[in-house]
Amino acid sequence: MRTIKQLFDLSGKTALITGGSRGLGLQIAEALGEQGATIVLSARKQAELDEAVAHLASRGIKASAIAADVSQEAAIAMLVQEAMKRLGHIDILVNNAGATWGAPAEEHPVEAWDKVMNLNVRSIFLLSQAVGKASMIPRKYGRIVNIASIAGLSGNGPHSMKTIAYNTSKGAVVNFTRTLAGEWGRHGITVNAIAPGFFPSKMTKGVLESLGQDTIAQKAPLLRIGDDEDLKGAALLFASDACKHITGQILAVDGGVSAVH
Repeated sequence: MRTIKQLFDLSGKTALITGGSRGLGLQIAEALGEQGATIVLSARKQAELDEAVAHLASRGIKASAIAADVSQEAAIAMLVQEAMKRLGHIDILVNNAGATWGAPAEEHPVEAWDKVMNLNVRSIFLLSQAVGKASMIPRKYGRIVNIASIAGLSGNGPHSMKTIAYNTSKGAVVNFTRTLAGEWGRHGITVNAIAPGFFPSKMTKGVLESLGQDTIAQKAPLLRIGDDEDLKGAALLFASDACKHITGQILAVDGGVSAVH
């Protein structure tokens, strides 16, 4: 029987993390790397990826980067092929890359709708499918961690942000997680999702500037917003063997917002 330290140990494991050059993706990379995983980061901009790899190296984490736009099917095929070449196999896939768009439903551009859906939903299907076929299903082992959002757990109120495409896409991520978990459990693959609440990021910068941190924090029972440590525990749980009997679950990391709203 393994100790609790052994269950959470990722030594010898490999991880592919999309949207990994900054924000939540980089935070997750720190968590998995600190526990021993070898990391491949992916994002669109090579310069930001290079900075992230250097940051991880300064913390003693073995990481490399592959620039790819995962909203494009051809880029996904290239990414998986190159990641497999570098890692040999992929134990952990973190589907973190995402986009949002703010506009009232009656005025929401269809092009923006398609952009959000392609990155937030279509890409995680194609990437999970490709990684599953290339590595996880043949090896009968895998940990897929999808980054959803509490925006996918409820609708918007009359005074909320107008983000119908984003909310819809993250609701799809929730049910994608449950459905894939049901199909791939027989292959020894767990599929779970983290639903973050408000975290400072490039995506949320405008909201933070317009409303202020204190106003946003007042909506949470813990009276705070997420910081650069708050996703680490959940990500490590879902990526490790401590998760071997947990699949199809959605864990909100939101200071309690989804529990009371």
